[in-house]
Amino acid sequence: MELRQLEYFVAVAEERNFTRAAEKVRVAQPGVSAQIRRLERELGQELLDRSGRTVRLTEVGAAVLPFARAALAAVEGVRLTVGELTGLLRGRVAIGTVTSHSVDLPGLLAAFHDDHPGVEITLSEANSGDLVDDLRAGRLDAAIVSVGATTPAGLAIHVVSDQPIVAAVAHDHELAVHDVISLDTLRGRPLVSLPRGTGLRTRLDEACSAAGFTPHIAFEASDPEVLAELAARGLGTAILPGAFARARAERLRTVVIDPPALRGRLVFAWRSDGPAGPAGRALVARAREMLGSATSAPS
Repeated sequence: MELRQLEYFVAVAEERNFTRAAEKVRVAQPGVSAQIRRLERELGQELLDRSGRTVRLTEVGAAVLPFARAALAAVEGVRLTVGELTGLLRGRVAIGTVTSHSVDLPGLLAAFHDDHPGVEITLSEANSGDLVDDLRAGRLDAAIVSVGATTPAGLAIHVVSDQPIVAAVAHDHELAVHDVISLDTLRGRPLVSLPRGTGLRTRLDEACSAAGFTPHIAFEASDPEVLAELAARGLGTAILPGAFARARAERLRTVVIDPPALRGRLVFAWRSDGPAGPAGRALVARAREMLGSATSAPS
């Protein structure tokens, strides 16, 4: 018994016609007929009733058909499994990241490389807006990005941290006497912020727009540490993640902005329909396993 005989038998059973079945499997019709005859002789029973204008299954043929389909499906499963492993052994994976975050990305990539040394890994940095675009377009398999309360369309995420966005000022700044300020307090004041396209800046621009004003951005920098230093030198009010600002209490006074409460989420993101290749899917699975117990609670 050969797999091609089962394939031809299933094709004829489904098409109820030898000619159409031959076209489906791309074999000459006499070849299909001959192979099915050989299968019938081996089994000692006719599988097809050829007496009418339409080919029909015999009672034995109807009983054999599910097993023939299962055998072909099993073989296809073997092919897919080998293809997945081959792609994983020789694949490529592309990951993107924002500049500053709390994820042990070197640890993740090192562990993945240990598991799959043949996979080529590329890493790139960009702002959250560009990274989200690259994820949607399939140029990246996964990325660490900053997002708001709503998950970007077309993406799936694992939340790494969810924290307030605060104002951070020098200890002798006029706002340093406050624990909490309203968003409107920032109207017209020189602010120090990440550039457009970053998640934090997007949250700030959206909140200010809803409050009826455009924030006055006196200084921009892509490194939060630079923002902190500019604010500590008295050059403006830095807009920073809460945990980041509080960790620099010796240089900065952290002031809560409310209402509305500004919050930012750092997430590990991938396409909601999954990365295209096996290497990308393996990386996402490894990252979710690593981050499973590391998700920060809101603060």
